[in-house]
Amino acid sequence: MNRFTGKTVLITGGTSGMGLATAHRLIAEGAHVVVTGRTRARVDAAARQLGPNASGVVADAADLGAVDALMETVRARHGRLDSLFANAGTGTFLPFEDITEPDFDHSVDVNLKGVFFTVQKALPLLADGGSIVINASWTLHQGNSVLTLYSATKAAVHNLARTLAAALGPRGIRVNSISPGYIDTPMYPYAALSTTEAKALTGRIVAGRFGRPEEIAAAVAFLASSDASYVNGQDLVIDGGLVGAVPA
Repeated sequence: MNRFTGKTVLITGGTSGMGLATAHRLIAEGAHVVVTGRTRARVDAAARQLGPNASGVVADAADLGAVDALMETVRARHGRLDSLFANAGTGTFLPFEDITEPDFDHSVDVNLKGVFFTVQKALPLLADGGSIVINASWTLHQGNSVLTLYSATKAAVHNLARTLAAALGPRGIRVNSISPGYIDTPMYPYAALSTTEAKALTGRIVAGRFGRPEEIAAAVAFLASSDASYVNGQDLVIDGGLVGAVPA
């Protein structure tokens, strides 16, 4: 497949997990991919792994000065963007009563403010007819007592995707979000779970297992490509049946 030949794609938080898997997928389909991460070591390691059709930039999504510098680097190297995968995020998983103001500020700065301004600052570079995919979460569709703050930020960016789809429609830019379920990534590794925890979580999933980052990458590639030319303002839930079905 060559859906991204000649296209430049920016993936924030692209040094591991879903972001890195998506970078691999889009490069395999012809793209040049720019990935970001918070440390030089991680960015350089990802760029080496991805090969000559990738480049890396150190940028913290919560630091708006760093986001400005990121966009200037993209402009200097590539001139434009064809797609953006706003993937960088963080998780604070605490009971509601235990969440502190620093917890709140950090989560909102990365998961909402970071996404909001990454998209805003990327728009002058984004070609008309381009695409934006925002990484939300299955948690926006279901209440969970230890995911109050995380869920709120992810619900916010899903709503942002819908409003941006309306705002950017005149430029032909499509904006969608994805809601991954339990995905085996460094942020939430399946191998780190106890036998009891693993059984309890997979027992809630119709597929009976955690998802793989490559499965998220395939969905992002679809939404970012012309195959999804009539998909706009939507949220694609990729969760093995966690939200929408009950295991037999």
